[in-house]
Amino acid sequence: MAETTAAAKKTIKFVITRQDTPDSAPYTEEFEIPYRPNMNVISGLMEIQRNPVKSDGKSTAPVCWDSNCLEEVCGACSMVINGKPRQACSALVDKLEQPIRLEPMRTFPVVRDLVINRERMFTALKKVKAWIPIDGTYDLGPGPRMAESKRQWAYELSKCMTCGVCLESCPNVNDRNSFIGPAAISQVRLFNAHPTGEMNQDERLDALMTDGGIEGCGNSQNCVRSCPKGIPLTTSIAAINKDTTKHLFKKWLGM
Repeated sequence: MAETTAAAKKTIKFVITRQDTPDSAPYTEEFEIPYRPNMNVISGLMEIQRNPVKSDGKSTAPVCWDSNCLEEVCGACSMVINGKPRQACSALVDKLEQPIRLEPMRTFPVVRDLVINRERMFTALKKVKAWIPIDGTYDLGPGPRMAESKRQWAYELSKCMTCGVCLESCPNVNDRNSFIGPAAISQVRLFNAHPTGEMNQDERLDALMTDGGIEGCGNSQNCVRSCPKGIPLTTSIAAINKDTTKHLFKKWLGM
């Protein structure tokens, strides 16, 4: 009973960086909400949305943020939490230092508050043709089988949820260059390993050999340390570095 009473009196403090429009200046607002056991950051944002009152008692506009699956699968709720880019749905309040500081990922254009535009990532995936091209006009029957040893590491690469955390943590991804980023490079390795996708591997490697391609990687290894899915991004970058080098020599030799 005493524990229940103590939990009811406990509060959580949020300091949220807000931005009303893409071109307006950012500012911060502080909120204090009642504590509940097992809350995550999304739960806190929902509480603020229901009652958008700041710590000083003044009303404000509800905070905007993105979320979808709430199971660390869609990647939509990426934001900077206490200085670290991560998923808000898997960030548990009990494990975070207070006040909990929420900011949008600055690698991407801010739409409003914590909502960002991840078009840079999707454009990169289109550039490297990160898909398996098949003719869907008629039944092609069962596809080619992949060796189990290859399937196991390829599955790890397929966990990418396009959350943008690896781009946010990479010092080489910014508004001053066009580096494609570690996520797209890793997806090239995934689709080039596929028995059907490998038919277009030269096109993907050619795309990574243009400006903003794999040469933009500075090997800081921040991406692999920050990836919420533990994807071996630096291993993929090393493998694709080898593949692009071999591909370049083959082109020189006219092979």
